[in-house]
Amino acid sequence: MRVAFDVSPLSHVRTGVGTYLLGSLRGLVEAGADVVAFAPTSVRVKAQVEEALGELDVELRLPVLPFAHSWRTAWSRAQWPPAERWLGRFDVLHFSDWMYPPQRDGVRATTILDLVPLRFPQWTHGRTVRMHGAKYRHAARHAHLIVCESRYTARDVHELLGVADERLSIVYPAAADFHRPEGERADLGGPYVLTVATLEPRKNLETLLAAHELTGAEPALAIVGAGGWGPQPRLDRPGVVRLGYVADEELARLYRGASVFAYPSRFEGFGIPILEAMASGVPVVASSHPSLDEAAGDAALRADPDRPEAWASALEEAARRRDELVVKGLAHAARFSWRAAGEKLHAAYEEALARM
Repeated sequence: MRVAFDVSPLSHVRTGVGTYLLGSLRGLVEAGADVVAFAPTSVRVKAQVEEALGELDVELRLPVLPFAHSWRTAWSRAQWPPAERWLGRFDVLHFSDWMYPPQRDGVRATTILDLVPLRFPQWTHGRTVRMHGAKYRHAARHAHLIVCESRYTARDVHELLGVADERLSIVYPAAADFHRPEGERADLGGPYVLTVATLEPRKNLETLLAAHELTGAEPALAIVGAGGWGPQPRLDRPGVVRLGYVADEELARLYRGASVFAYPSRFEGFGIPILEAMASGVPVVASSHPSLDEAAGDAALRADPDRPEAWASALEEAARRRDELVVKGLAHAARFSWRAAGEKLHAAYEEALARM
């Protein structure tokens, strides 16, 4: 099976979208697919995409074009020329949130990780609302297959976009292999609670910061994540360590060195950092919003995202119950793998081909 896979999101700092994309590609290759990774890029971005794809056994089609984003937008709106002119024959074209190029034949597939821009536009940048909204409308009308990373998101897509269940496939994410208990641990000079999130309103760091103050600012609170958009939380507080965006290797060390991992997000498509922390042997406290139920399973403590006092209590309880929660978390995280995701995705493509 030849799969043309749009890797445009890798041209930006990698967050959950890029992590899911890379894991899906890795799983597809392991499942035996012949993958063509494609995206119009700028000179600088081409090198970044190539670095992200690393040693993956995929064919690269990354032409350098001026104003690449504008080119992607125009290609999507014009729906011409067909992708086959550039990529040759394929069985599946899997497009991203960034563009929805035309095609002559084969399965038309895409991934929807969440519907935050539709449900909560106030938590999303206006440009993202416009870009994703156009993609959602196109996918609902034209995609043979829409891949979702959780049952929660699949229900949302069915209810809000009117997509029939037979066109939906749930492909769960996983933690990368380097997220494991064994290995070097970060040393921040003492115990610390870790959180990983882009600094934006939906990630709800204000509640976690308020909870940290209620605990007397001990242990330290380490915050990993790139600056996002909207009002930024004030991080120049006692006991708060802002680490910014870190590379995969450093993130793995930070997970392993943490006393507790905290994930206070108000809404997610799944919540991959929860699995990453569990796979690293760290107890987890996660938001009680139901969009995180599948990631958390019964292995995490849950706290109301609007109640700092509940978070303060849960963080202290997680530290006390560390041994029990680590065992549960490791078992839960082991249920997910990118190989299984790739096999599920490959099977979904085959089913969509059979329906055509």
